[in-house]
Amino acid sequence: MKKINEITTGKAKSLYTTDVSDQLIMHFRDDTSAFDGKKKEALLGKGAVNNQFNAFIMEHLEAKGVNTHHIEVLNSTDSLVYKLEMFPIECVVRNRATGSICRRLGTKDGLILDTPLFEFFLKDDELGDPLITDEHILSFGWAGEEDIKEMKEITLNINTILCELFLSSNLILVDFKVEFGLFDGKLLLADEFTPDGCRLWDTETLAKMDKDRFRQGLGDVVESYHQVADRLGMNIKLD
Repeated sequence: MKKINEITTGKAKSLYTTDVSDQLIMHFRDDTSAFDGKKKEALLGKGAVNNQFNAFIMEHLEAKGVNTHHIEVLNSTDSLVYKLEMFPIECVVRNRATGSICRRLGTKDGLILDTPLFEFFLKDDELGDPLITDEHILSFGWAGEEDIKEMKEITLNINTILCELFLSSNLILVDFKVEFGLFDGKLLLADEFTPDGCRLWDTETLAKMDKDRFRQGLGDVVESYHQVADRLGMNIKLD
């Protein structure tokens, strides 16, 4: 499978067409950004670890009954995925309060929530990915009522599956975001699940093992990603 044309390029990934019309190559770059692109840096090896980390998680979720856009890993930094009609929405689940919700609500950092908190955000960097409600989604036509219901159910199910997976490796899944799209009318988990888009803390020390290390200038970003991968039993390959 070969890359033909680049069709989109995001903060850390690029998508390319292939000779199969409904399949794309997702390329993970070493680029890293935070604060809606205001802080940027290239971190050697991050693309490779994120590509293979994502594949591991997607395959784990598939085995648990979650349908995803992931098809297969092609090499250390590229994966083959289905071409989806994407919803302009991010689905977020929080198990503990940290980051933006603490600033928004004045909540104590690290507070364990009584139940997982689900939130929708509009995917728009220029607007700062604002918090939105079901009513916003329906009124602006970003998704239908059944799509909303299904996105919530699947995201909360992902939370249950991955909390168990990470806890078995002495990691706390603090929060995460996922995205969805349609393939032949079927809703699939899209984009990626990597330490770039979730927060993972060590169960004993509460050390941060995710992109907060980059946001907060803690260092050892890629090294921490590798530590998480090692704990989960992944064998990260570098070309």
